[in-house]
Amino acid sequence: MTAIALTALVAGPASAEDEHVAPMKQLASSKVAGWAANPVVVAALNAQNGKHASLTQDQIIKMDKAWRAEVKSSGGDMTKAVLGNELSAYLKKVKAESDGLYTEIFVMDNKGLNVGQSDVTSDYWQGDEAKWQKTYSMGPKTVHVGKVSTDESSQALQSQLSMTITDPATGKAIGAITVGVNVEMLVE
Repeated sequence: MTAIALTALVAGPASAEDEHVAPMKQLASSKVAGWAANPVVVAALNAQNGKHASLTQDQIIKMDKAWRAEVKSSGGDMTKAVLGNELSAYLKKVKAESDGLYTEIFVMDNKGLNVGQSDVTSDYWQGDEAKWQKTYSMGPKTVHVGKVSTDESSQALQSQLSMTITDPATGKAIGAITVGVNVEMLVE
């Protein structure tokens, strides 16, 4: 991709900026939907949804604050538990096998709380963000593509692709997945 085209993706008019949306939606249907239906993902979501069924908003905020504190202090029991679970191992493997196409992958439950992730996120509760509100809250088969931005660590252009995860047995929404995608690699 040329520097001019990359600049148009970031700073150009809305139509130029949206050039990444169609390839991102194609990625959602061709790849991400398959991993989202993996039994490891579905089992982890159903387990956490059951465990967190009675959480109040105050408890969610408290958990999010605890997570943020652990991230600032380079880890703790909560972050280690999530990053060390079977779902996180699966997501780390998917990310590693993408050869740099995926910059991050994380799965959220029916309250917007992290269930598994390839890399530590800055916060535990995603329920106040578009990646969860414009997917899980909208029902099955919903896809949301974020704007293109520059990743601070890699300086690569990326966008977040989020979609609702449904339980194949019931067809009901049980969570959401967000995948950071290196847009430069996707649209080459």
